[in-house]
Amino acid sequence: MSDLSLNYPDPIPSITLNIADHPEQEGQWLQERLHRWLDEQFIPEDVNGEISRRAAQIFVRQRMEGENDLITLVLALVTELEAYDFSQSFFGNFAVANAVGELVLESLGISGCCGQ
Repeated sequence: MSDLSLNYPDPIPSITLNIADHPEQEGQWLQERLHRWLDEQFIPEDVNGEISRRAAQIFVRQRMEGENDLITLVLALVTELEAYDFSQSFFGNFAVANAVGELVLESLGISGCCGQ
């Protein structure tokens, strides 16, 4: 008989962002910060500007539609960026979406490592 009292770690707490009063400003900040992050990871490439612009557009649209849950925002980015052609980039949809999540967490003063 198996032991059903397994010790599972606590679930990751959700992070709810404040309602977006100025989503366009959030988008501008995200576009600039993500572009810088992409350039710093490998080498600056023109495609990084397009990737950051597209990610910011998705993020802003989601925020304008009332999405405030960070995990849901990241998953929306993963899903919508699947259609983007990353063939000219070192990155993919998961890396970009995760970077957005990390940048937002950093802006809130939360370590992306351990949620603290």
